[in-house]
Amino acid sequence: MAKKLTRQSQINEIIKCGKDPVYFMNTYLKIQHPIRGLIKFNTFSFQDDCVKEFNQHRFNIILKSRQLGLSTLAAAYSVWQSIFYKEKNILIIATKLAVAQNFIRKVKTYIKSMPGWLLVPTITANNKQQVEFSNGSQIKAVPTSEDAGRSEALTLLIVDEAAFVRNFDELWMGLYPTLSTGGRAIILSTPNGVGGQYHEIYTKAERKENKFNPIKLMWDVHPERGDEWFEKETKNMSQKQVAQELLCDFASSGDTFLSNDVLENIRILTSMPIEKSGPEYNVWYWEYPIEGVNYIISADVARGDSGDYSTFHVINNKDKTVAVEFRGKIPPDHLGSLIYDTARRFNNAQVCPENNAYGYSVLSKIADLGYKNIFFNSEKEKYRYLYGEGNNIGKAGFNTNKDSREIILANFEESLRNGRIKTKSTRLHSELKTFIWNGKKVEAMKGYNDDLVMSLAIGCWLMDSNADTYNVSQIQHADAMLKGMQVNNTQADKTVMKTFYKSKHTNVDPFVPVMLPDHKFSGNGKITKKNPLGDLSWLIGK
Repeated sequence: MAKKLTRQSQINEIIKCGKDPVYFMNTYLKIQHPIRGLIKFNTFSFQDDCVKEFNQHRFNIILKSRQLGLSTLAAAYSVWQSIFYKEKNILIIATKLAVAQNFIRKVKTYIKSMPGWLLVPTITANNKQQVEFSNGSQIKAVPTSEDAGRSEALTLLIVDEAAFVRNFDELWMGLYPTLSTGGRAIILSTPNGVGGQYHEIYTKAERKENKFNPIKLMWDVHPERGDEWFEKETKNMSQKQVAQELLCDFASSGDTFLSNDVLENIRILTSMPIEKSGPEYNVWYWEYPIEGVNYIISADVARGDSGDYSTFHVINNKDKTVAVEFRGKIPPDHLGSLIYDTARRFNNAQVCPENNAYGYSVLSKIADLGYKNIFFNSEKEKYRYLYGEGNNIGKAGFNTNKDSREIILANFEESLRNGRIKTKSTRLHSELKTFIWNGKKVEAMKGYNDDLVMSLAIGCWLMDSNADTYNVSQIQHADAMLKGMQVNNTQADKTVMKTFYKSKHTNVDPFVPVMLPDHKFSGNGKITKKNPLGDLSWLIGK
């Protein structure tokens, strides 16, 4: 201040600053500007509003545009808390060490800019990542790690650029208990696509499904930014960069397989199953068998003791809804028995697991149990199995390769987008949020799974393939969808559609179920010369 304050005036100022953080920041703090050097910290109105929110709400999550000075504001708020209040343990989690150290530099700049009489507690420890005060308060900034902050009882936790923090979901599980004694949290970030812990916390906060107070700060909250600024900034930016850096758009900022609108439509339909049974209650029912309805069962098979899950879906082929879903870790032969029992219950449903190394064990178990309605990729192999002409069960099921995987996923995306397949599963919804484009390949984010996604994608294709033909309109829709799903995947899209057209036009589509002709069966169900296994008319369908 311009004039020297009396001792009583200093005391009054200390009390006023302790009560009003915005006044404290604007009156006594200075920031390091990259061009103008050390300047007075004059907060903007949106920053003042954020500080009020920090004080009013225990948990705050901020979705922000870039360069709004929120990290600078958080550092100033940390200084205010640690100086004017005792025993404040403040921890900042940053994406990397350099960012953590930069946060502490901002803290030290604030402290140095303050008049000596205002710094009531003395500094007792001072290094590149931590500042401690004689009143028991401390400010510590650390890079992301598995054990960051786990052993501390925190007063305030600040997570900077949380959407970009590696394994933030696991980190948050460890950090949340440290706030159990009344600690507060400020989580801030620009968006980084749909899925992940930051996205989940923010979207749930918007729906008032958790304790967080959501704060959304678009590019235009800054009073010095207008249309001219926006046009200049976005001139050399990609659509994804604009969505991420300026528009606070989760869906467009990431590489998720499904758009945010489609994911939201799926979320709205989710509901708890009417029954949970089977191994560890992992078989979820939303529908019991309906007489006269044809069902199909698709499956994605894992070893049973690794990071992946074995999964299967029972699909109502009449109204295209998922009736049953399984996700668990059991040996393949046990999965075969479970699928057999489920298929029998659901009107002898057609069974189509993925035909991989572990899928063979599932198919063998189902065949050993005498089940007949198994999907084969050719009419010849289907007849061989039905008439017992050698052991050809290895030819059954869905053969996954690069081309077939891309085709069924393209079909799956279109089916979900157009509501042609309906699911109520929260487990599947969670997988879809972390199912992303990684270059030219679609796969689960690192540390996540896509087993339910692949199982239902197989089932969805099988469901659509039960029609006599795949008409021109559907092909055009799939073509347009593939071209629009990923801007940089033009060559991959061409490869997928080339494979698709080739398989259709050469009559070697490996996905069309075999429909046995009527003349192979007798009308009364008795065994005939060409039908030694008896009446198999149930294979034809209704």
